[in-house]
Amino acid sequence: MRLFVQVPCLNEEQTLPMVLEGIPREIPGVDEIHILIIDDGSSDRTLEVARELGVEHFVFHTRNMGLARSFRDGVDYALQHGADIVVNTDGDNQYPQDRIGDLVAPILRGDADIVIGDRQTQTIAHFSPFKKLMQRFGSSVVNFAAETDLPDAASGFRAYSRAALIRLNVVTQFSYCMETIIQAGNKRPRIASVPIETNAKTRESRLFKNIFQHMGRSGQAIMRSYIMFKPHTVFLTLAVLFFLGAAIPFGRFLVLTWMGAAGDHIQSLVFGSAMLVGSLLCIALLVISDMLHTNRTLLEDSLERIKVLQYAPERIIEPHAGATTPAEIAITKIDGPRLPGITLLDEASEPVAELDVSV
Repeated sequence: MRLFVQVPCLNEEQTLPMVLEGIPREIPGVDEIHILIIDDGSSDRTLEVARELGVEHFVFHTRNMGLARSFRDGVDYALQHGADIVVNTDGDNQYPQDRIGDLVAPILRGDADIVIGDRQTQTIAHFSPFKKLMQRFGSSVVNFAAETDLPDAASGFRAYSRAALIRLNVVTQFSYCMETIIQAGNKRPRIASVPIETNAKTRESRLFKNIFQHMGRSGQAIMRSYIMFKPHTVFLTLAVLFFLGAAIPFGRFLVLTWMGAAGDHIQSLVFGSAMLVGSLLCIALLVISDMLHTNRTLLEDSLERIKVLQYAPERIIEPHAGATTPAEIAITKIDGPRLPGITLLDEASEPVAELDVSV
């Protein structure tokens, strides 16, 4: 059983030592534990600090790509190197790394495919009452969209089984947290939650400028994912609402016609006609989205089969040590064979090479 603990980092030289120190080196039921640093365009000594502390696996972004892309690239690297379980934590030491064993335990027992650390946000001292309220409300919205019952949907302290990661496809640019839950709720892998206590706050979040920006972007991700997986619910509901909006003024105009006073109420007919057009447009969008949903399902089935072949045991890159310092590696497109070691991503955010830099 091979476990990869991936740590997305953006200028984390101060907190990264605490994160790495807390990651357990032995977990019952796990044969190998590997630490993967995903450098999302850091400008400080994050990479040097990680190497000094013995980290052997890295994914470099030449510029900031965001948390969702970092998560996706880290998962790809881990699966290529034979990960059976991937744990995602943060570089700011928000999460208790010593609880990773508890986080992966349900997967090891076969009770879950995805495990989310419940931060128990109501007990976090530095969260304002408004933020606690919004966290609870956001989790309720995600649970409604995913048909789950998770107390902390925004938590980034998570463990995924290999099978779950092969089925999930992150397409958002902001954060993977909401999207993966909604996908999982619709694709039906088993999801569990483990209560944890967060560490003391070390810095402000770099994912968003303020809570309102976070709410807006999270709302967009939730709505996009919900429409993607349940277009019937969205567009049929809108069609019914628009139809009712048309029926009421039409009925009013009909009654006024019987009373001989319809001539003074043409606006009811105009408004009803507009609502009826809206209802018909929603029906048309429902048909289109249904066909797109069918195509997406077929494409995801094909993608899942491709991933099974791509990450097959005979194609696994065995993890090993021996990398040089980042300063010795040119972050540019390099032509050559694909070998184990370090994944480099160019400015177009596409993997360009994996270098074996062992001596």
